[in-house]
Amino acid sequence: QVQLVESGGGLVQAGGSLRLSCAASGRSFSGYAMGWFRQAPGKEREFVAAMPWSGPNTLYANSVKGRFTISRDYAKNTMYLQMNSLKPEDTAVYYCAARASGSLNYAASYGYWGRGTQVTVSS
Repeated sequence: QVQLVESGGGLVQAGGSLRLSCAASGRSFSGYAMGWFRQAPGKEREFVAAMPWSGPNTLYANSVKGRFTISRDYAKNTMYLQMNSLKPEDTAVYYCAARASGSLNYAASYGYWGRGTQVTVSS
């Protein structure tokens, strides 16, 4: 059974940092791009960051560029999202996802999803 499990969410004050992790199990995601999305209450799920299976290219939403960093540990089959300088508007449930093909920032491209981890940033 394929599983993506997020962890690392929590409550943090504005300006603080969190590191989210996404552990993949049940299959190898070799060749899969992986990404992070988030959904705030009453809003649609939105793209945060993504990276391809190989190569240095990463993609970020403008709202997080310069503050968030996506990375992968291929040996551990784990993806990370380092979030710095957090703002109250970053409050959302964060989801990790894996994608075989399609646009990196398009949620419908992703076939595997985790259940999400809550990030709350207080002002």
